[in-house]
Amino acid sequence: MTLWEGRFDSGPAAELWRFTVSLHYDRRLATDDLAGSRAHVRGLARGGILSESDAGILVAALDRVEEELATGVFIPGAGDAGAGDEDIHTAIERRVTEIAGDVGARLHTGRSRNDQIATDLRLFAKRSLLEMSSRLVDLQSVLLSRAQSAFADEVYLPGYTHLQRAQPVLLAHHLLAHGWALARDVDRLFDARRRLDVSPLGAGALAGSSLPLDPDGVAAELGFSATFDNSLDAVSDRDFVAESLFVLALIGVHLSRIGEELVLWTSDEWGFATLDDAYATGSSMLPQKKNPDIAELARGKSGRLVGNLAGFLATLKGLPLSYNRDLQEDKEPLFDALDQVGGGVSALTGLLATVAWDADRMRAAADTPAAAAVDLAEWMVERGMPFRQAHATVGGLVRDALQRRVPLAELVAAHPALGDGALELLEPGVAVTRRTSPGGAGPVPVAAQLRRFAQALEGQRVRLAGA
Repeated sequence: MTLWEGRFDSGPAAELWRFTVSLHYDRRLATDDLAGSRAHVRGLARGGILSESDAGILVAALDRVEEELATGVFIPGAGDAGAGDEDIHTAIERRVTEIAGDVGARLHTGRSRNDQIATDLRLFAKRSLLEMSSRLVDLQSVLLSRAQSAFADEVYLPGYTHLQRAQPVLLAHHLLAHGWALARDVDRLFDARRRLDVSPLGAGALAGSSLPLDPDGVAAELGFSATFDNSLDAVSDRDFVAESLFVLALIGVHLSRIGEELVLWTSDEWGFATLDDAYATGSSMLPQKKNPDIAELARGKSGRLVGNLAGFLATLKGLPLSYNRDLQEDKEPLFDALDQVGGGVSALTGLLATVAWDADRMRAAADTPAAAAVDLAEWMVERGMPFRQAHATVGGLVRDALQRRVPLAELVAAHPALGDGALELLEPGVAVTRRTSPGGAGPVPVAAQLRRFAQALEGQRVRLAGA
C-alpha cells in the first residue's frame, strides 16, 4: 500500500520499492505513531473537522491496532512493490482503515507524512534519551559505590600522563574522574531533550493547512512543551537527531576510555584488576585466556558512533528546504547509536560492579621512589627554593639514580638541599597523602569529592523523576 497512488497510472517498480521502503527499521516507531495519531484525531474533533462519533471510531481502531501489534495479530509487511506496507505509518493507516472502514480514510486529514514522521521521531527521541540518562545514572552509581569502597580501603595506584607513571592517586579519585564525565553526558542528554521538545504536527507537508487544526492542543496531549514557529523548519529540522548523535558519540568516547583502561589493567603486564567470569570471554584455542571483550567492544564501537554522526551531518549539509527523502536516513543511525550505547552502558555497569581490584599490585606500582619526585621538588619549594630550580635538582637526582644504578633515597639523603628530612617522602603510601588541594587526588579532597558526587548523582535522580 502507498499513500500516493492516486497520482500514478501504474504501481512502483520493484527496484524503487526495495530501495525506498523503510518498514524494516521504522516499525520501532509504532508506539509513537499511534500516540501521534490519537492526538491528531482528537485535535480534528476539537476543530470540528471530525465528528465526535468518527473520532471515537478512529481512536478505538488505533487502540485495537496497538493491541494487535503487541500480540502479533497484526504484523506489518513490506511485501511486493505496491502490495506491502511502505513504512510503519502506512501500515497503521491501512490496518485502521480495514477496521474502521470508510471512517479510516479520515485519519490522515490535515496531516502529511512529513509532520507525522517528524513528530514520531521526536517522541521516540524524547523517551529514548531519558532512558539513556537513567542507564548512565546506574553506571555512575556503580562507580560511586566502587569509589567509596576503594576509599575506605585506602587503595591507590599510579596516575599516568602519556601512559607513563606520573603521581600516585587514590583509586576512588580515578573512578570518579569517569563518573564526572558521565555526569556531563547526562546533562547534555537533558539539554538535547529540551531542544527537541517541540511538536511539528500541524505543519503539514511544508506550509500548514487551510483546515482549523489545533497544534497547541495536540502538542499538549503528546507532552510537548512547545509547538513549531515555522512550518518549513518544522518538517525539515533534524538538528535534534544530529545533536542526539553527537551526545551519544561522546558517551561512546567516554565508554571507550573506560574500556581502554580496563583492557590495560586486566592484562598480566599491569595486573591491576581481574574480570568476573560472567563478564569475560575465553579463547576458542588458548585454554588459559580470559578476555575483556566488553571493554574492547566499548572501545571499538566508539568509531561506529562517530561514523553515525559524521555520516548524518554529511546527509544534512546540502538539503534545501523543506522535506527531502534524504531525511529518511535519520532513523537508522539514531536507532543504531541508541542500541550500541545502551548495550555498552549496561555491559560496563555489570563489569565494573563485579571487577576485582588487586590493591597490592596497584600500591606497589604507585610506590616507586620516582613517583614522589614532584613531592621532593615541592618540599624544597616550601623551604624557599624556586620551583624551576627545585625541578632541575630532582630531575638530576632521578637521572643520576638511573645512570649510576643507585637508590634514589641514597642520593636524596646525601643532597644538601634535601637530606634525611626528605626521605619520608619516599616511603610507601606517603606521596598520595600529600595531594591536598581542592579537587586533588589525596584523601582529604577525595573525601569531599565523594560527597559532592553523591549529591550530584542524587540531583540527577530527582531530575529523572521529574522529567
